[in-house]
Amino acid sequence: MNIKSFGQNYPEEADGTLDCISMALTCTFNRWGTLLAVGCNDGRIVIWDFLTRGIAKIISAHIHPVCSLCWSRDGHKLVSASTDNIVSQWDVLSGDCDQRFRFPSPILKVQYHPRDQNKVLVCPMKSAPVMLTLSDSKHVVLPVDDDSDLNVVASFDRRGEYIYTGNAKGKILVLKTDSQDLVASFRVTTGTSNTTAIKSIEFARKGSCFLINTADRIIRVYDGREILTCGRDGEPEPMQKLQDLVNRTPWKKCCFSGDGEYIVAGSARQHALYIWEKSIGNLVKILHGTRGELLLDVAWHPVRPIIASISSGVVSIWAQNQVENWSAFAPDFKELDENVEYEERESEFDIEDEDKSEPEQTGADAAEDEEVDVTSVDPIAAFCSSDEELEDSKALLYLPIAPEVEDPEENPYGPPPDAVPNSLMDEGASSEKKRQSSADGSQPPKKKPKTTNIELQGVPNDEVHPLLGVKGDGKSKKKQAGRPKGSKGKEKDSPFKPKLYKGDRGLPLEGPTKGRVQAELSQPLAGKDTLGALSGLLCGLALYSS
Repeated sequence: MNIKSFGQNYPEEADGTLDCISMALTCTFNRWGTLLAVGCNDGRIVIWDFLTRGIAKIISAHIHPVCSLCWSRDGHKLVSASTDNIVSQWDVLSGDCDQRFRFPSPILKVQYHPRDQNKVLVCPMKSAPVMLTLSDSKHVVLPVDDDSDLNVVASFDRRGEYIYTGNAKGKILVLKTDSQDLVASFRVTTGTSNTTAIKSIEFARKGSCFLINTADRIIRVYDGREILTCGRDGEPEPMQKLQDLVNRTPWKKCCFSGDGEYIVAGSARQHALYIWEKSIGNLVKILHGTRGELLLDVAWHPVRPIIASISSGVVSIWAQNQVENWSAFAPDFKELDENVEYEERESEFDIEDEDKSEPEQTGADAAEDEEVDVTSVDPIAAFCSSDEELEDSKALLYLPIAPEVEDPEENPYGPPPDAVPNSLMDEGASSEKKRQSSADGSQPPKKKPKTTNIELQGVPNDEVHPLLGVKGDGKSKKKQAGRPKGSKGKEKDSPFKPKLYKGDRGLPLEGPTKGRVQAELSQPLAGKDTLGALSGLLCGLALYSS
């Protein structure tokens, strides 16, 4: 039995932020919504425990900004893409890189196959989509409608049976995932039969619906079953057309709610989220963030009415307004607006209620004979697909977090140092040497991940990722050429460069003394001469100051 909530299933107000220290660029929930992976502009992947709203793990993934992320079905793997054209697969528990692929052009999107985590769909710029097979590091270039138009976006459908691709001329191709055969196709047209570019394709987690975000600022919702029925060069009609008729807002990112009943779209002009009801097509809510910020990414929680959005490098959380309902604790509980004089019943505090009616024996006996199962756990319907009966027993829902001890004791669990035998002391000394050598960086290095170069014909190598050209939020991603503003000469004081002074009078060193001291400071000090060199330098400074 499917019991739905009587309240709204969409967020209504801001519910705090998640600060990743560095600037966040993209985010995605795992299949259960327990973990949120955030890609940052310093190449790190920050994994948040969404129940505690704390950082569970930080993976130093890339050198350049992370532009796309996707979880595997079981939650154990994470695939990421960075603006330096590299796609990597990560083990979430260990934080190690399993494989790495280098592409000739920037990556717009990476996506795991919904049922087979051995396959990854990659959308490079100015290139046809590529499907990677991780087990043998092979790749397949998907067929496109027009070889001259390579601005192609692609996405797996809900179960990965088909791949939907769309180009800048509005042509949608439906390909069989296993054979890459063309199954169906249609063209998205505006009212005047002109074509419009496809910006993104997103599928709902439940049902057969998907949406297409196009350059004409209209979000079209289609039924996948109708698309397959129409076949090649079909003319399916969209179920809904969603747009902002007043402001003509272009959309940065669109996605479905966890139950597929709502659609959220983030504005490309400001930090504003528009929420529509899919069945009716009416706008139910507009969530406004800080004025003047640009939106980068939007993700809807898979199970709960929660949305995560990214702007100005910070993850904002949007949720429902929780109203306390004390009457839900007990069926006979009543909320009182003011004090009421209580009238005690005559038999209220009697040990045995003489006026109580005798219960029916049949009902009581039947209740006693009925066995209640308290051991078996029913699967959570929200975590199971429609074609599954049980949950994935090997799924990774949470990450273990080591407790932070502020003042740890020196030897909290073992015996005192005096009671340790000599043999154990020798072993401890050897282990201490090993620990020191590992601290010095001489520990055995981790196994270097295999890097595969993906060669694509006719793809330009000088493309720049769109993230690096974003105004506003992209200021920190490009290094300014030349000297910073305000620096007039080479001798300008820097906060990181110590000044040289004359003794206690605070006068700067001048002439040959300054040159000699700077030369001595710039020479490396090594070996046994370190102490002597330092003492000689200090003596010279003291004599000069006196």
